[in-house]
Amino acid sequence: MKKPIIPINTNTIYSVSILTVLLLTFFSCSSAPKKPLEVLTDRNMAASQLDLANRTANQGRYNDALLILEDAWVTAVSVDDPGLLIKCSLSRGNILFSMGRHDEAFSNWDYAQKEGENAGIVNLVSQARIARARGQLVLLMAGSSGIADPAAVEAIKVEVRAALSAMKSDPMGEASGNLVLGMAEKELARYPEAEYIVRRALEIHEKNRYLEEAAYDWYLIASIRSVSGSYNRAAEALRTAISFDRRAENGFGLASSWQALGDVYLKMGNASDAEAAYKRAAGIFEALGLPVLAEKIRAKPGL
Repeated sequence: MKKPIIPINTNTIYSVSILTVLLLTFFSCSSAPKKPLEVLTDRNMAASQLDLANRTANQGRYNDALLILEDAWVTAVSVDDPGLLIKCSLSRGNILFSMGRHDEAFSNWDYAQKEGENAGIVNLVSQARIARARGQLVLLMAGSSGIADPAAVEAIKVEVRAALSAMKSDPMGEASGNLVLGMAEKELARYPEAEYIVRRALEIHEKNRYLEEAAYDWYLIASIRSVSGSYNRAAEALRTAISFDRRAENGFGLASSWQALGDVYLKMGNASDAEAAYKRAAGIFEALGLPVLAEKIRAKPGL
């Protein structure tokens, strides 16, 4: 007996086939991760290395910071990212300047400014200009007997203000510029103006919870007050700096503030408190693996 022949509707088969393909395509596409618009893996790694280098430098470990920064630089070069290249150069300049390698520092800041101009990154150009101005001011202060040449200090202020005016929505850059302006006013013996300007930077740092930066602001305020002869208020500012550095676990800042507090106590004629502050500072430097700085403090007369 012949089996009945079932008529085949080719249109139905075609429709089912198309539907199957569409369903497979739909489900395979919906389950697969979408391609990112931009790959940031290496740039994020370089940014993390840069952050680590800056934190290491803040601890006074400048050689270690340079080694970390070299890795960040190589990565930045490999992805040809102008912003990262500029930030690496700015940080390297800051570290080298702290090590006393001033010519190399200015070369890095000059590179950062030129690269920023070529890339059209206005805020980083301004940051480079402020870094150069800060370096010039520090060298001017170090080479002066008494008060530095007022005209040279005023010229630095003009440069910083021009850099600040070119910035666009850069609170940290603004704070950096205000610190340089505050240092300039201090050098010109305009102490109330100096503290007022530094407090503008402090407001930014406290608002954004930059604890280490806020501690340094208070350290600078203490320096202004100490130079003006207001020792009690200088000691108060240093105790505030210490509280911020404790919150940030910033050992180098803590040791520096304790040492400065010892200096202030000596000016106040309080030898016992000065000795206690110096010993505290030396102990912290020792714990940080910076015995040279600890020995400098212990070499002070009476310790």
